Amino acid sequence: MELPTEQKKNLSLQAADNIRMLSAAMVEKANSGHPGGPMGGADFMHVLYSEFLNFDPDDMHWRYRDRFYLDAGHMSAMLYGTLALIGNYSMEDLANFRQWKSPTPGHPEIDLDRGIENTSGPLGLGHAFGIGAAIAERFLAARFGKVVEHKTFIYISDGGVQEEISQGAGRIAGHLGLGNITMFYDANDIQLSSEVDDVTSEDTAKKYEAWNWHVITIDGNDHDAIRNALKECVAETERPSLIIGKTVMGKSVRDDEGQLYEGKVELHGKPLGKSSASFEKTIEGMGGDPANPFQIISEVAALYEEVKARQRTKATAQKTAFENWAQANPEAANKLDSFFSKKLPSIDWRAIEQKPDQATRNASSTVLSHLADKVENMIVASADLSNSDKTDGFLKKTTIFKKGDFSGAFFQAGVAELTMSALATGMALHGGVIPVCATFFAFSDYMKPAIRVCALMEQQVIFVWTHDAFRVGEDGPTHQPVEQEAQLRLLEELQNHSGNNSLLALRPADGNETTASWKLALENNNTPTGLIFSRQNIKDLPTEGVPDIGQTVGKGAYQVMGTESTPDVILVANGSEVATLVDAAKILIQKNNLKIKVVSAPSEGLFRKQSIAYQTEILPDNIPTYGMTAGLPSTLRGLVGKHGEVWGLNHFGYSAPYTVLDEKFGFTPTQAAEKILAFLKK
Repeated sequence: MELPTEQKKNLSLQAADNIRMLSAAMVEKANSGHPGGPMGGADFMHVLYSEFLNFDPDDMHWRYRDRFYLDAGHMSAMLYGTLALIGNYSMEDLANFRQWKSPTPGHPEIDLDRGIENTSGPLGLGHAFGIGAAIAERFLAARFGKVVEHKTFIYISDGGVQEEISQGAGRIAGHLGLGNITMFYDANDIQLSSEVDDVTSEDTAKKYEAWNWHVITIDGNDHDAIRNALKECVAETERPSLIIGKTVMGKSVRDDEGQLYEGKVELHGKPLGKSSASFEKTIEGMGGDPANPFQIISEVAALYEEVKARQRTKATAQKTAFENWAQANPEAANKLDSFFSKKLPSIDWRAIEQKPDQATRNASSTVLSHLADKVENMIVASADLSNSDKTDGFLKKTTIFKKGDFSGAFFQAGVAELTMSALATGMALHGGVIPVCATFFAFSDYMKPAIRVCALMEQQVIFVWTHDAFRVGEDGPTHQPVEQEAQLRLLEELQNHSGNNSLLALRPADGNETTASWKLALENNNTPTGLIFSRQNIKDLPTEGVPDIGQTVGKGAYQVMGTESTPDVILVANGSEVATLVDAAKILIQKNNLKIKVVSAPSEGLFRKQSIAYQTEILPDNIPTYGMTAGLPSTLRGLVGKHGEVWGLNHFGYSAPYTVLDEKFGFTPTQAAEKILAFLKK
């Protein structure tokens, strides 16, 4: 029997109050966290999850579910409380908020079993992940039709809107007409340390409207207003929608006298009991028990049993429709399944012919051109550099994304490196696609926040960075990477929560190594990969006596040239510097009769995963080892050992032709040979 309207309203408010009570209780027990935002956002979360979000409570991994991306990670208690109502968290889980090995960490960490679509914390990233996921959905829908379509819901706060990434993400979503997005902006006018009016006076609605968003402003605590806004936004398919919800920070919070104590800055970031509010009076005011606040109200529990029953019925109907489609379209269905299961097509890597002695960015372009015909679910993006980072090798085989047309596979991100990397990460989170994004290596600095969270979430994103060293030349020190590779090598060393290197970084030394590096990047589907390519041409490495290049690069380091007897010195490098050391070795062999072994080490992280026996074979610790890098000397110190020496840069670059810089910085073969002799005499 359907409930009367007034009773429905009361039950809806009771459910939101239940989320409020659980949120406040989590923070209070942990003595840490953010109660005010979750209490203000509980109304939207209840209406969304109980009436609009399409999911299967028995299969949270369902590929074609609606997605919900939380940008405001500090509001994790709100999300955990909501998901507890559908049975994904126990009261014990909530009571262990922010504790060791708890499933309820301080900021949400991706956990699809429980309905957490993304790790969030650094503000701005979460909503960009959601927009990236919406792009992936459009890409797949353009190929497989309505059976894969779904909606993307996003929750953002004042801080997320203020972060610079919102400019790029908002612009792109509007430009592409992503009508599958509805984003709720929790506009409660309060930040962690101030009121919003203290830091901005912009008209957010007009800003998003200028980006071609459909914008509605409502009372964000009014359930009917939320309900009507969601209906309107779900019906809008030509533009992304923004609901600006004017919510109350610390909704329903009370002080020791039992009076409402809402909208205060101090409610943002500390337990109610540590503020001028009263936790006990707040819980009592919502009908709860302060002595036992971790409860789901019986009427609310019954309501959510009905919600889950409806969701099961809807999901079953959609799954049945999908199965009927799959039976009628077996080839397309198999292809779609291979996309989501990360099964690569057969690729004949030996068929990729590389020109001799070319820049590795050009070699990468050759590989991308080949992959454009083979890997149908690859999306390649560039930050307005496709003709320079050479992703145009892929672009020439496809078309760019446009509003209403996602039949191509190239995403022109514009000059927005951080946004691009976050969108690519969101595409990976959605699943079914392999995102690649490219820019100059010096500009990887813009991308680091997204790369770090991508690595934490263990997502396959392939980052392509060209113009890899001071040999960028005339563009000068702003465009000449020095310390960037060392930063990436630290991420190779950092272990993720699965115990693996959090990033695979590869700096190939020639065209053949570039092909092998791309193979490794595609096969590495549980972490991001960074591919670092040169601007200038590089001499090919000698291949005589070298085993299969794919296998050797796959071990992270291998012998390029050597001697039958014990070498007098081992030379090690990656990228452009390997060829320099090969030429230096030839000089030393001819003029000084030295026995020399040259090692190419495109990835120290991979190398350190090999057996100790292999590591010792390639780089024994009892032989003098000399390294050369165009980056900081620390880049190779782990490879040369405590008795080795590294020649690198400890200063910014200068503007000049790269051949002049090679000579000025000591990177010619003759100079390298002299430095190696001096090292051996020490």
